Amino acid sequence: MTMRKEKLERIKSELLSRRDAIAVGLRRSTEEWIDSEDLIQADSVDQAAADTDRGIAVQMRNRDRVILREVDEALRRIENGTFGECERCGDDISEPRLKANPSTTLCIGCKAELESEGQRFSGR
Repeated sequence: MTMRKEKLERIKSELLSRRDAIAVGLRRSTEEWIDSEDLIQADSVDQAAADTDRGIAVQMRNRDRVILREVDEALRRIENGTFGECERCGDDISEPRLKANPSTTLCIGCKAELESEGQRFSGR
């Protein structure tokens, strides 16, 4: 796929903005985590609620780290000229699919095929 330079630059800009927003959020949540470690819970119910909140926060940070890695990988594909190419079949990924999910690595056909086969594949 030879995506026009303007579209590629727009996608790159969107990815960089998303990357920055995620990084800021991760930094902020880590600071809050550190600050909350100093709090002493009054009783076991409060402690259990705090533990649940921390567990959810960890899951959210882990999800954000995965997304950050996917965004970084998409930016690398833009730089090396493979952005928009399906990593499974080598065909072009449609522009609407890339617009909806710029970090995708599979064309819609390969993604649908893998899902129908029930296979787990690292591609998005």
